[in-house]
Amino acid sequence: MSEFLVIGGSRYFGRHLITLLRDAGHAVTVLNRGSTAPPPGVAHLAADRDDEHALRAALGARGFDAVVDQVCYTPHQAEVARRVFAGGRTGRYVMTSTMEVYDPATFAAPRAQAPAGGMAEGALDPSRPLPAAAGGAAARYAGDKRRAEAVFLREPALPYVSVRSAHVLGGGAQDFTGRLAHYVERVGAGLPVDVHGAPYGTSFIHHLEIARFLAWAAEGTFTGPVNAASHGPLSVTGLTGAVGERLGRAPRHRVVADGGQASPFSFDRAYALDNGRAVRLGFPFGHTGDWLPGAIDEIRPPR
Repeated sequence: MSEFLVIGGSRYFGRHLITLLRDAGHAVTVLNRGSTAPPPGVAHLAADRDDEHALRAALGARGFDAVVDQVCYTPHQAEVARRVFAGGRTGRYVMTSTMEVYDPATFAAPRAQAPAGGMAEGALDPSRPLPAAAGGAAARYAGDKRRAEAVFLREPALPYVSVRSAHVLGGGAQDFTGRLAHYVERVGAGLPVDVHGAPYGTSFIHHLEIARFLAWAAEGTFTGPVNAASHGPLSVTGLTGAVGERLGRAPRHRVVADGGQASPFSFDRAYALDNGRAVRLGFPFGHTGDWLPGAIDEIRPPR
C-alpha cells in the first residue's frame, strides 16, 4: 500500500481523484485549509499551503510515495513545496498545470499556427521570461504556472511531473466554471455566441478522465511535463455545433471585432495539445466526441 498526499482538490475532478486513489488501495491524505472534508476513509490535514511553517507543522515527520498538488498556482507556492518535499519526504511530486502555458500570446513572438498535431511538451521552456507586453488575468495565470513549473525543473532532488491539462468539461453542477453552461444556455435560448472570425481548435478532457490521468501519473515512474487531452480538438464552432445538435437548435454566431471579448474557448491563436507522450507511456485517452454529448445532457434544461 502506497502513501499519497493530495493538496487541495476537494471538489470537482479532484474529489474523484481522491476516491480513485483510495479505492485502488492506497492510503490517502488530503491537505487543505480545513474548509472541505475529504471523502470517507481519507485522512485530513489542515494548513495554509502558502505558509511554509504551517505546512511543515501539519505534515510533521510524515513521508509520502507521491504528492499530487492540485493548487500550485504561483512560483512562491512552488518554492514552498520544493523546500518542504525535496530531500526524501516524497518519492514523486505531481503538479496539476494547464495547457495555458503554451498560449502563444505569452511568448515573446506570438505564433498564429501551432505545430502539426498540436503543442508537444518540448515546445515550451518554462524558464523563458514572459514578454513585457503580456498582461491581463489569463496571461498572469499562464505565466505563474510556467514559473511554478520552472521551480521544480531546477530541483533534481525531487522527481517531478507537470500535468498540462486541457480544458476540463463535464460534471454538471460540479463544473463551477460555467463555461459549457454558457453555450448550452445561449444556444438553447437562440442567442448568438460571440466568436472570433477564424477561431482555432483547442483541446478538452472530461472531468473523470483527468482524474484518472492524475491518478495514473501519481502511480507512474516517468517524470517531466506531460500533456493530458482527449483525442479530437474542437474549435468554438465545433463545440456550439455539438451543443446545437444535442439541443435540436442551430447555433447562432456573432463575430467580435479585433481585440473584442469572445466567448470561452474561442481563440484567435492555435495551441491545441499533442497528447502523444502520454499515449506512448500507456494512457488510453477517450475521444471528445464520445463524452461531450453526455456532458451537455448533464446541464441542459429538462424537456
